[in-house]
Amino acid sequence: MKAKASLLALALASSPLTAEDRVGPPSPAAEAAKAHIERIEALDDAGPTLNAVIVYNPGAPALAAQAERNGLPLVGRTVLVKDNIETYEFPTTAGSLALANNRTVRDAPMIDRLRSAGGVVLGKTNLSEWANIRSDSSTSGWSAVGGLTRNPFATDRNSCGSSSGSGAAVAAGFAWAAIGTETNGSITCPASINGIVGFKPSVGLVSRTHVVPISSTQDTPGPMTASVWDAAMLLGAIAGEDPADPVTLTAQNRVTDYTAGLADYSLQGVRIGVMRKQVGNREDLTSLFDQALADMRAAGAELVEIEFDPNPQMYRDSFTVLMFELREEMGKYLASLPGEDMPRSLADLIAFNKAHVGEEMRWFGQDLFELAETTTDREAYETARENALRIAGEETLDKLLADNNVQFLVAPTRGPTWVSDLVNGDNFNGSIGFGSPAAIAGYPHLTVPMGAIEGLPVGISFFGAKWADHEVLKIGAAFERARSAVLATPSFKPWSADTR
Repeated sequence: MKAKASLLALALASSPLTAEDRVGPPSPAAEAAKAHIERIEALDDAGPTLNAVIVYNPGAPALAAQAERNGLPLVGRTVLVKDNIETYEFPTTAGSLALANNRTVRDAPMIDRLRSAGGVVLGKTNLSEWANIRSDSSTSGWSAVGGLTRNPFATDRNSCGSSSGSGAAVAAGFAWAAIGTETNGSITCPASINGIVGFKPSVGLVSRTHVVPISSTQDTPGPMTASVWDAAMLLGAIAGEDPADPVTLTAQNRVTDYTAGLADYSLQGVRIGVMRKQVGNREDLTSLFDQALADMRAAGAELVEIEFDPNPQMYRDSFTVLMFELREEMGKYLASLPGEDMPRSLADLIAFNKAHVGEEMRWFGQDLFELAETTTDREAYETARENALRIAGEETLDKLLADNNVQFLVAPTRGPTWVSDLVNGDNFNGSIGFGSPAAIAGYPHLTVPMGAIEGLPVGISFFGAKWADHEVLKIGAAFERARSAVLATPSFKPWSADTR
């Protein structure tokens, strides 16, 4: 990939290590980082060319060895970062050519925390351009900078979005973990469809400073990993207060060791609400979900069937919030960028896309950008925000938990992935899943691999109360141990009827 090749020299030049550091003694962390790079070169740059990674740092093995020698908690584990999150080594593009030169040479606070904990930024992952907020008819996983991300389980099928590259990269074994961001489904959908764990934490647990924004109300970064334990480790490394992001100040004293208690958490006597109407209309998915419920029941869980229809006003008001905040928050972010000749407003981005139609808008337009630019009624926005938060939180999640006397809610995350189609866009099955209330209210949402349909992964989602992040991770770990379904393995080939 052109972007990847052109940035390798930059990655080496920006490394803080000296030549002497780079030839240190071999270490397990360095060997793991080296193996990850070799795997990226074999499967992302060549072979099936997954297009999950935009750029990687060839100096990562030396950085991993140094972190291991220093005895830091993550001991040099490699982490890929979604390319809407700033790291000092690389430009942060959000997948758009408008930000191709957006090299701020600064770390987002969560990345600074990651490095301080001994994590190594291996590189940047591809994403649905602008985190899938440019158009209603987009194809998830496509960006002008990175191309179309392919699903490792079936390369002709979609990797969902917007954290497409992060999901595909972890599934393909390109790093120990990745960081994604979510506004509504952008961590949990690609995690489910790529057969990995994805955790959208409570909004306010992880800083959003120096992250290309959509919504100050709903945006949050979160971990995407091979196991719940790894997600808990990564969350503990990146969570924390940030004075520049006031919403994180409400998380004071909430950050903890999220791995504590995961290994021995029992489902015995745990009451779980089953969102039966959100299972959808596929018999194969229903059967797999019922198997997962049987596994939890056998482990001692008490399951409570719930019939519930969400209030559609929640979706309408949340959409108003996203459109209003997109214009405001994007303008603030762009205005903060160093350098000359950078876009400074959403209007500038719209103009850029019109001037680069062939590269940026060959397959879909920018109807949402244009709508956001005209969504300026602050009073209507404030009313919509109050309504959306109340309906999604107090009147939906809080009420369901309280009225049914349950600690958690459970539903399938998504159905199996669909064939990628740049001409016609995505093909979601909207009858499956219950992620929107948690996204809109800012509550935790964990997806864990549940099994596979025709060789294509599907996940199961667990929801809890606001700030119940640790408890949600615990039940996810317990489900991992109880799960009886056989999980699929990546084929790195197009899907066929012989796939199992």
